[in-house]
Amino acid sequence: MTIRVLLADDHALMREGLRALLATTPDIEIVGEVRTGREAERQVARLNPNVVLMDIAMPDLNGIEAARVIHLKSPAVRIVMLSMHATAEYVYRAFEAGACAYLLKEMAVEEVITAVRTVHGGGRYLSPALAESVPDSGAGQARSPVDSLSARERQVLQLVVEGRTSSEIARMIHLSPKSVQTYRSRLMSKLGVSDVPSLVKFALEHGLTPPQ
Repeated sequence: MTIRVLLADDHALMREGLRALLATTPDIEIVGEVRTGREAERQVARLNPNVVLMDIAMPDLNGIEAARVIHLKSPAVRIVMLSMHATAEYVYRAFEAGACAYLLKEMAVEEVITAVRTVHGGGRYLSPALAESVPDSGAGQARSPVDSLSARERQVLQLVVEGRTSSEIARMIHLSPKSVQTYRSRLMSKLGVSDVPSLVKFALEHGLTPPQ
């Protein structure tokens, strides 16, 4: 059976490299390519892939939040997360959002093929380089303030981290600027920070909104 794969990465060179690698594998077919998390969400619904190979750091909707939405809407789709971050926080967040595999971008090329086949077969995969620092990627972890955020709050937080103004955020997600300001205040209260720089720092440290 051919494994249908959607590539999601905002870097064209990365997509080209993955495409060239997977093209040599007869049991894997690339059915589409996207550059943002929001596009990944839409194309999963349209193309119905078996596996999504997704960068953790993308504009519009990052990989972790895109995985969360895709897993909710299309739970049969298996997600392989590609990341430069070798910390437990990012790994746990990715798996908690619905990813089935977490690969470092510096991995050997064979790892991508192995991960795709493993998750398609119902398994989970973690880069061997992370095995010691993240001994059990499937285990739960202590709840953090991040766990209390709603989907809309996560969306607003990402756009704040990307440097968007309240007016820009309001236009993008169809809210009033006053509502956006309310969300920003609520985020700072929930996460225990007092200003926007601290809010951004908290998000990056907790693997919620990876830097571009």
